[in-house]
Amino acid sequence: MLAYIFKRILLMVPTLLGVLLLTFVVIQFVPGGPVEQYLAEAKAGAAGGGGAEGGGLAYRGAQGVDPQRLAQIKALYGFDKPASERFVQMLGQLARFDLGRSFFQNKDVWQLVLEKLPVSISLGLWTFFISYLVAVPLGVAKAVRAGSRFDLVTTLLVLVGYAIPGFVLGVALLVVFGGQLQWFPLRGLTSSNWEELSWGARTVDYLWHITLPITAMVLGSFAVTAMLTKNAFLEEIRKQYVLTARAKGLSERQVLWKHVFRNALIPIVTGFPAAFIGAFFTGSLLIETLFSLDGLGLLSYESVIRRDYPVVLGTLYLFTLIGLVTKLVSDLCYVWVDPRVKFD
Repeated sequence: MLAYIFKRILLMVPTLLGVLLLTFVVIQFVPGGPVEQYLAEAKAGAAGGGGAEGGGLAYRGAQGVDPQRLAQIKALYGFDKPASERFVQMLGQLARFDLGRSFFQNKDVWQLVLEKLPVSISLGLWTFFISYLVAVPLGVAKAVRAGSRFDLVTTLLVLVGYAIPGFVLGVALLVVFGGQLQWFPLRGLTSSNWEELSWGARTVDYLWHITLPITAMVLGSFAVTAMLTKNAFLEEIRKQYVLTARAKGLSERQVLWKHVFRNALIPIVTGFPAAFIGAFFTGSLLIETLFSLDGLGLLSYESVIRRDYPVVLGTLYLFTLIGLVTKLVSDLCYVWVDPRVKFD
C-alpha cells in the first residue's frame, strides 16, 4: 500500500507540470495581456488597434507609447524576461507554495483565495449535503420500486434535471423568480443592511439569498448519485446472500438496511471525498458569476478576463493539486470500505 501511495504521489509531479506548462504556453498567445490592460486603463485609446503577440513578448497595441515607459511597465509585470525564464521562476515559486501576487488587485494570491473561500465553502457545503440527503434516499426508493410508475416518473425528472446545464437553469430561475415574480434577490449572499439585522433575521436573509444558486447547483449534481445508488442497490438485491437472508426469515426491512445497504453504499462512500471537494470548485464559476457571488469562481472568471496571470496560474496550481490528492484519497477509500480491494 505504501508503495502504491508513493507511486501516485510521484505521478502527481508530471501531471502538475503538464497542466502548468500547457496553460503557460496558451497564455503566451492570448491577445490582450496585462501590459495592454494597463495601457488601456491608464490611457484610454492610446493602446487601440492590434493585439498582443506572445502574451507580452511583442505588444503592437503599445505603439505610440514612450519606449522607456513601456519597458518600465513590462518590468513591473515581469515581461522583460524570456518566457522560459519566467516559467522556471514560476515553478520555483509554486514549489514553495508561493502563488504570487495579483497584477491588478495588489494582493497576494493566497490572500485573495482566503478572502473568497468562505463564499465557495458555503455554496459547496449546501450543495453537497442537500444532494446526498436527497439522492441517496431517492435512489433506495427507486431500487425498491424498480419498474413502477414512481421509478419511471422520478427517472424522467432526474434525467431532465441532469440534462439542463446549471447556468441555464440559473438564468431561468433569475428571470422567473428574481425578475418577474421578485420572490428572491438577483445577486449577492446578503442584503446591504445585513449588519444591522438580528441573528434570526440574518439567517433568514442568508437562506433567502442562497435559494436560487443552490437550486441551480443541486438539481444537476444529485442526478448521478441517485442513479448510482439505485443501480448499486439493484445489483446487491439480486445477489445470493439476499436470498439466503430472506430464507432465514428476516424481514424485508432487515434485509434492506442491515445487509444490502452496507454493501450497496461502497461506491457512494468512496466517492465522498471527490464529491465533497468538487462541490466547492466544480460548476461554481458560472453560478457565482451569474448570481454575482464573490467566491473563487467569480475570482477565476475575473482573473481570466483581466489577464491576471498570477491569479490564474496560482489558483490553477492549487485546485489541480487538491484534485489529485482528492483522487488519491478516493481510491484509498475503496480499501478502507472494502478490504477485498488490493492495489498490489
